[in-house]
Amino acid sequence: MTRKVFFSFHYDRDVFRVMQVRNSWIVRAQGEAPPFYDKAEFETVKLRAGGIRNWIEQQLAGTSVTVVLYGAETHSREWVNYEIERSYQLGKGLLAIDIHNIRDPRIGSDFQGRNPLSNFRVDGSPLNFRYQDYDWVNDNGYANISLWIERAARAAGR
Repeated sequence: MTRKVFFSFHYDRDVFRVMQVRNSWIVRAQGEAPPFYDKAEFETVKLRAGGIRNWIEQQLAGTSVTVVLYGAETHSREWVNYEIERSYQLGKGLLAIDIHNIRDPRIGSDFQGRNPLSNFRVDGSPLNFRYQDYDWVNDNGYANISLWIERAARAAGR
């Protein structure tokens, strides 16, 4: 089943790693894995002064899953935290993928960061205990991301 997905991440530091994840299904042979579509147009969001919150709300509309792609500094990003909070409130499927081992063509791999889902608690339990956390490289994200997204959607009843 095709899913509409929202990717949450730290743009400045991780955009090259994120692009590898976002485009991973495009290079597959047709039918090899269910596609997922990133609804976000993050390349233009910085041009919209004061409209980031509204832009996030528009991007989350119609998605079934939010995938948090995290690197060294993602856990401290204001808008990533907002996206996680709103996704939880809206009942979206959630999962986190550690991308620090993906090679950025400019600087190589990065330092491992903290899972941003750990910033939130529900009934005394951090969200990273409730939702799956994967490592793109070590857990073979290229082969498994469609499965991870589908699991997150089904766990959320979507």
